Amino acid sequence: MPGSRTYRTEAVVLRQSAIGEADRILTLYTPGVGKVRVVAKGARRQKSRLRGQLEPLTRASVSLSAGRSLDVVVEAQTVDAFRSVTEDLERLTRALYVAELTDGFTVERSANEPVYRLLVETLGWLSITDRAALLTRRFEVLLLDHTGFSPELYRCVECRSELEPGGHLFSCSRGGIVCPLCRAGSEALIPLSLNAMKVVRLLRRRRRFEDIASIHVSDRLIGEIERLLRNYVRYVVERGLRTTRFMDLVCSSSPGTRRAS
Repeated sequence: MPGSRTYRTEAVVLRQSAIGEADRILTLYTPGVGKVRVVAKGARRQKSRLRGQLEPLTRASVSLSAGRSLDVVVEAQTVDAFRSVTEDLERLTRALYVAELTDGFTVERSANEPVYRLLVETLGWLSITDRAALLTRRFEVLLLDHTGFSPELYRCVECRSELEPGGHLFSCSRGGIVCPLCRAGSEALIPLSLNAMKVVRLLRRRRRFEDIASIHVSDRLIGEIERLLRNYVRYVVERGLRTTRFMDLVCSSSPGTRRAS
């Protein structure tokens, strides 16, 4: 693989930026190498063979040549452009959010094949599902799990006692639920209802989206889970995500948003 001079891999384009007069810098996520930054030389030229093959969110088969600082794209062929996603504004904003999350939770050249499979699967489901909000929450939960940041939702993170049925409070800094006896202190805690906690547990336990897509989850419950996960994600990556504000704006004004929950 990357130890040789040239290697081939499948990849999803997480983001891109222009450099020089005709080149592009791409951030790819691959199953065997993990996240890698590469240069696609001449990709912005009209007659380039790479033009149109490596747009953001595209799944592609690429041949890369190892370079001193950045590997170089030798060849690329689109596997799936996810047209149904990129041509619909709400689906597109969710996909860009998923890509930004993947970028934020991974480090360069650290392979994590489950993350790659989750990313491809989520983009595929975004193309066809009307449960996009639930799908987005599932992606967040499983990404946290695959990267080692899964929150504790069964025992108190302080005293390790088993949680009793009922509403609870969540601590971002401690990575999970705290029981009534351990809630002292000035830290801001996030309320989490019993039903919301059950849904998050379900999203983590049932790995196939088709197993949960038919389950009714109210808009209110989806909103509660979204607030929890967004705060926890922000704490883990130590910054807000650029795509969240735009996604909120688009999804709140979309006529299909309520159906997507």
